[in-house]
Amino acid sequence: MSVTKRLYLLLSLLIVAAMVLTACGGGGEEAQEPAGGGEELVATETPSEVVPPAEPKVAVFIFTQEFDSLNPYYTNMWFSEITSSLWDPWAWQFDQDNLPVPVLLAEIPSVANGGVSSDGMQLTMHLRPDLTWSDGEPITSDDFVFTYEMIVDPGNTVATTYPYDPEVESVTAPDETTVVVTFSEPFIPWVANLWHGLLPAHVLRPVFEAEGSIDGAAWNLAPTVGSGPFVFEEWESGSFARFVRNENYWGEAPKLDEIFVRFVPDDAAQINALVAGDGDVGTFFSYSDLDQLEAAGVKIFSVISGFDEGWFFFVGEPGHPALKDVRVRQAIAYAFDRFSLTEDLLLGLTTPAVTFWDMTPPFADPSLEAYPYDPAKAEALLDEAGWIDSNGDGTRDKDGVELVLTYGTTDRDIRIDTQAVAQEQLAAVGIGVELFTYDSDLFFTGFGDGGPVATGEIDIAQYSDSPLFPDADTYYFLCGEIPTEDYPDGGNWQWLCDEDLEALFEEQIYEPDEQARLEMFYQIERIMYDQMYWLGLWRDPDLFGVNERLTNVKISGRTPFYNIVEWDIAP
Repeated sequence: MSVTKRLYLLLSLLIVAAMVLTACGGGGEEAQEPAGGGEELVATETPSEVVPPAEPKVAVFIFTQEFDSLNPYYTNMWFSEITSSLWDPWAWQFDQDNLPVPVLLAEIPSVANGGVSSDGMQLTMHLRPDLTWSDGEPITSDDFVFTYEMIVDPGNTVATTYPYDPEVESVTAPDETTVVVTFSEPFIPWVANLWHGLLPAHVLRPVFEAEGSIDGAAWNLAPTVGSGPFVFEEWESGSFARFVRNENYWGEAPKLDEIFVRFVPDDAAQINALVAGDGDVGTFFSYSDLDQLEAAGVKIFSVISGFDEGWFFFVGEPGHPALKDVRVRQAIAYAFDRFSLTEDLLLGLTTPAVTFWDMTPPFADPSLEAYPYDPAKAEALLDEAGWIDSNGDGTRDKDGVELVLTYGTTDRDIRIDTQAVAQEQLAAVGIGVELFTYDSDLFFTGFGDGGPVATGEIDIAQYSDSPLFPDADTYYFLCGEIPTEDYPDGGNWQWLCDEDLEALFEEQIYEPDEQARLEMFYQIERIMYDQMYWLGLWRDPDLFGVNERLTNVKISGRTPFYNIVEWDIAP
C-alpha cells in the first residue's frame, strides 16, 4: 500500500471514529474498518454552522391619539407633527436645548454667513448637496418652491398658510441647491416658523396638475416617499403605523430598523403598555403615573415646549352672551381654584399658568400673578354684570337667558377630572356647566369640517397649546384668523378680535430689537390677562417616558425625536 493510500485510510478511520463517538456519546465501541479498506477514500467537507439573522431592532411608540394626516401642512395635531422627524424632517430642527441645528441645509442662515440680508428682507438657504428622497430622486430647491406654492395655493385646504401668506413675498430657486425666500417685510421669527416638512414635487406635482389640488393625494395618508432616516411603510387605522429604515437615506444610517407606532384608546392603556414593557416610548400622561412608570424602569424626560393648559373662551357670535362681558370671564377665573387643582390632581409638580407664554422663556411677564381663588369676588362681578338668580333655580340668568355654559375637552383622564372639579366650583357661584368630551381627532377638527371648537359649538374649550415655540410669535388671536366659509382654515377658534392686540401682534414680528419686542409681548399679555381672553390652568411641560432598553435618547421640546438616528436598543 502506498504512503498516500495509508494517509487517506488513516484519515477516514479518524472521521468514522469521531462520528461513532458522537452518535454513541463516547460509548467505547471500536470503530470498524469500512469494506474495501484497501481502496482510496476522500474526506468530504462538513457544512458550516448556519448563523441566524439578527433580530430587527424595533422601537415601539405608544400614542393615545391617532394621526389625522401625515402631510405636515394639513394637520394641527401634535402627534402628527412630532412624527415628522422620523420620515420628513424639517429643514432645521431643534436640539435638547431648543437651539436650531441644520438638517437639509449646509448651515443655518445668518447675517454673518450672508444667509440673512442686512435689511432682513431676504433669506438665502444652501442645501446639502447629497440630499435624496427615499425613492432615490434628488431633493432640490424645486421641492422648496413647490412646497411654498402648495401652502399658499387656494386650491389646497392646508391647516394654515401662516406665515407664508402674507409674510413671504416669493420663494425662488437660483440653482438646484439654493433657495431664496423674500419677505414682504423683515420677518423676525422665521427660525421658528419656516419649512416644517417638505413636499416631494415629483410625487405631488402630477396630482396637482391633474386635479388642481393635492387635498385628495394618497401621499397625505400614505407618504411612501420621504426624506428622513425612516420611511412610511403602513398605517392600519385604529391600530398602528410603521416606519422602516430608509435604505436611501442621505445622512447617518439609523441604528434602529423600525419605529412601530401603536395607537391606544386612553391614558390607562398607554401606562399599562409601558409598565409591561410592551412599549418603549410614551407621552401625554399624568403626573400621578410617574412613580409607577419609573418603578418599571421607564425614564422620564420633562422638556419645555411652550405648552400651557388653558381655557379658551368663545367670544364670537352666536356664542353665549355672558362670555362677551369681561366681568363674567374674570368671575370664572376667580371662581375656579386652580391652585388646589394643581396640588391635588397634579401632585404639586406644576403650577397654574398665568399667561399663554409662561412656558416660552423669556417672554412671560414676571409682574403678572395668577388670579387668586376668590368666590366672593366672583359673585360680586357677576352681580355687577347683571347675572343674578331671578327664578331661584340655583343658576344665574339675565334677560331670560340662563348662565349655563358648554365646556368641552378631549377624553384624557386629567381633563375629565378637571371638568368635574370646575363644574362643582362654578355651580357654587351660580354658573351652570354642561360637560362634553370628544375624541381628539374630532375635537381638533377645523371649521370647514364642523369642529366643535372652531365653530363655537362649545363656550369653554380646554386644551394645551403654545406659541410658535421656541419663539413667542402666534397667529391664533389675530382678527384675520377668525374662520369663515370663505376662510375655513382660520386658526382663531375663539373668534376673538381685539384691535389693541391685533396691532401689537402685527408689530412684534417686524421688531428687530429683542428688548423692544419683549416689551411688546408684555403688553400683549397684560391685555389678555385683564380682559381674561384665556385662563391658564397649569404649566404643561412635555413628559416623555422611555424604556430603559433604549439608549442614546435625547428629547427636544420642539422636535422631540431630532436625534432619532442615534437611538439604539441595548444588547
